[in-house]
Amino acid sequence: MSDPIRFSKLLALACLLGVAMPAMAASQQVIDASKAGVIGDGATLNTASIQKVIDETAAGGGGVVDFPAGRYLTGTIELKSRVTLRLEKDAVLLGSTNPSDYRNVDPFIDGSGNPMGHALIVAVGADHVGIEGSGTVDGQGRKLADNQKPYAIRPFLLRWVRSSNVVVKDVHLTNPGAWTLNFFETKGAVVDGVTIRSRDQKLHNNDGVNIDSSQDIRVTNCDVVSGDDALVIKSTGATPTRGITASNCKLSSHTNAIKLGTESYGGFEDVTVSHCEITNTDMAGIALYAVDGGDLRKVTIIDVTMDGVSVPISIRLGARLKTFRPGQQPRPAAGSLRDVVIRNVDAKNVRMIGMLINGVPDHPVEHIEFSNVRLELPGGGSEAAAALQLPEKEAAYPEFNMFGKTLPAYGMYMRHARGITFNDVHMQALAPDARPAKILIDVEEAR
Repeated sequence: MSDPIRFSKLLALACLLGVAMPAMAASQQVIDASKAGVIGDGATLNTASIQKVIDETAAGGGGVVDFPAGRYLTGTIELKSRVTLRLEKDAVLLGSTNPSDYRNVDPFIDGSGNPMGHALIVAVGADHVGIEGSGTVDGQGRKLADNQKPYAIRPFLLRWVRSSNVVVKDVHLTNPGAWTLNFFETKGAVVDGVTIRSRDQKLHNNDGVNIDSSQDIRVTNCDVVSGDDALVIKSTGATPTRGITASNCKLSSHTNAIKLGTESYGGFEDVTVSHCEITNTDMAGIALYAVDGGDLRKVTIIDVTMDGVSVPISIRLGARLKTFRPGQQPRPAAGSLRDVVIRNVDAKNVRMIGMLINGVPDHPVEHIEFSNVRLELPGGGSEAAAALQLPEKEAAYPEFNMFGKTLPAYGMYMRHARGITFNDVHMQALAPDARPAKILIDVEEAR
């Protein structure tokens, strides 16, 4: 069988199965970047020459821009439809440490009110696009930060905006200026076998995989050690983030490992996370937050192990009601958080409490099923801690410690909830504790 015939059959099979294909689907041309004027000496700035190769490849019908071993210094480069970057072993795309080498092609304001959008590699409105190979993208974020006072230009490492059929496969991503791998309003993406390292450079907002207002994204076989949330799903746009699956991932974070929210304007639905290993995470292992008026529903999290988290499960329906995009009007009231399944969770070396589950008055968290959950808790709480009365904080930023780090129960604190089911849930305190195992306030139909 000739190569074009075989490739067309593979493409037809991929379309039948609903699997995103890399940009090479349109053309099999492979361009060696090192033979097209791109210099891999680690010192020559290649922004213009890399962009020229990308543009010419796109104009020729698409294909692969291949980087052999070398260190290719660059500022912002923009991928175009039907173009894939391939990084061979020992090839490094190296982010410039000069802030003037970065562009912001789609600016926005993040959840903390900061202007964002600069990126090292970005695609806007692109189709069948991606990056693959065993090489590395190194943003040199720490050095870039040291060259700015204040640190205002904080580039994402990879950013996909209003794109489709994206493939990110096998690459090593490290040292971003801000989020490592970001999808915004993107439909159809596969992230597979990616390694992310962003924890040790002492910068803020270094999320691992960041999915926002997107649909049909699949994350598999990834190893993420991040400074901020490891796998975070957001919804700053008006439509729900939906059809997200993540499986067989290793996650470690200075903040949260698996997180839906904090940005939750459009809401979330049909999200499944399974077979993940969480270690050395300073905040929550699983954080489900809906605080901006959107609905969080149909979320399933199964087969998760944790070793070293502050709170294994943190759930919050609140009424912060923040907006994120120009022209948005605040939602009139808290949305809903319902129809969640959390099953087969085993957590040890927990630092605080097992479960925090909080709605707000007249807006309860609803219909959550916990099955086969094992939580090994520190204990050691006092009678004074058992007497604490927690504030509501309806409009507060949601986080594991929003009610304080001392809580009146050692296992579970649940307030404003309805229809909560517990099957085979065990919470063990390793030290004597004067607090009760659980506190339930304004809870209906818990069984």
